Amino acid sequence: MSDYVRGLRAKVGHDLLLMPTVAARIRDEDGRFLLVRHVEGRWQLPGGAVDPGERPEDALARECREEASVEVDVQAIVGAFGGPDYWVAYENGDKAAFVTIVYDARIARGEPRPGDDEIQEIGWFRRDEIEELEMARPTRATLRAL
Repeated sequence: MSDYVRGLRAKVGHDLLLMPTVAARIRDEDGRFLLVRHVEGRWQLPGGAVDPGERPEDALARECREEASVEVDVQAIVGAFGGPDYWVAYENGDKAAFVTIVYDARIARGEPRPGDDEIQEIGWFRRDEIEELEMARPTRATLRAL
């Protein structure tokens, strides 16, 4: 949790927060998707929250660096996703509604590997393999739409 969100939570408690986020659709030459596995066990696209004052493209580049240890060239917007499928209630009672901008991105430098203590594994997956993976409802909804 960022310092910004921590500060908001101190003021609003567990109430619903609208969270602007970004995610990267990175594919290899075989069309497989790059996914990262969070320490909680769920697979997801590389990405995360947009910090106050940060451009979404810069947030995406930062998140790919932090989570997957790669520098990316951020390309076109693939889509923007939100709505009821993107509402989450956490075990601690916090509620969030995500609005996610997904960009195509290409690895410019680096080999994908876990880049911080939030990510435990990196993998490349074909579309038919993705359905078998453990992931949050918003991630699954996004991947089905891509």
